Amino acid sequence: MTKLYSDSDLWNAFMQRRRILGIFFAVTGVYFAGFLALLIYYIMLPYEDPNQSWVIAVTCAITAVYIIFLFPYMGICFKRCNAYCKMLRFISVGLKEYSVAPFAGIEDWTTRDGVDVNVATFRVHNIKRDEDMIRQIYVDGEKDFPPFEEGRSVRIVSQGNLLIEYELIKEKD
Repeated sequence: MTKLYSDSDLWNAFMQRRRILGIFFAVTGVYFAGFLALLIYYIMLPYEDPNQSWVIAVTCAITAVYIIFLFPYMGICFKRCNAYCKMLRFISVGLKEYSVAPFAGIEDWTTRDGVDVNVATFRVHNIKRDEDMIRQIYVDGEKDFPPFEEGRSVRIVSQGNLLIEYELIKEKD
């Protein structure tokens, strides 16, 4: 069986998440220190001092820059990294499903639970209706796509339709 994930993947993802949060907290600390310094300076100014207008303008400017930084950084970078960490955590503790099915093809990329994945389709026989159905198995977009060939059977281990391990079954002559 070829494993797609190792313990180092989980560790690296959590370390990347920690670095992203470290940068966020550092920038937030600098913003709050600057905001607090400007607030204290503003409070110490005499009534109707001409310096009040530039203090308010600078405070608004640093707040706008912080918000402009915050939405893309936390909304894109952290959100994607956090979703990947959550996916890897589910892989390590979730129930695994084993099956053997012939590979049917590849569909377009999609996003599942915030993680970009390739979609591999497999034919699965439905006993009740006596027909073949298509099952979608998601392959992590960060990993290389396995060397599946159409029509060839593959033994797969999945967790929530996410491919964890696979083995190409040799056809008998």
